Amino acid sequence: MKLITAIVQDKDTTKLSNAFVKANVRATRLTTSGGFLRSGNTTFLIAIEDERVQAVLDLIQSVSQKRKQYMVPPVSLDAGGAHVGAYPVEVEVGGATVYTQSIESFHQF
Repeated sequence: MKLITAIVQDKDTTKLSNAFVKANVRATRLTTSGGFLRSGNTTFLIAIEDERVQAVLDLIQSVSQKRKQYMVPPVSLDAGGAHVGAYPVEVEVGGATVYTQSIESFHQF
């Protein structure tokens, strides 16, 4: 058995949850936040048989899309104390961060 921890952007959460149900993949869904944009994320915890791991990873990859987004970097002060203006910059967001770990034992009561 493996434990898959998948962190996806909130925009992909519903679509991925529906894909898990359709593929008969049981997942625990946790609301999380973080990243340099401090945006909303969802973390899925999935205990799955070894032979199904790649299928789940493929499913996550197909649903969790990378996209471009504009953000304004935090305003900073230079050493002289003068205000440095912040301009929007385009960044790539989305996709998924996925960890896979071996499970020593698994119980479902």
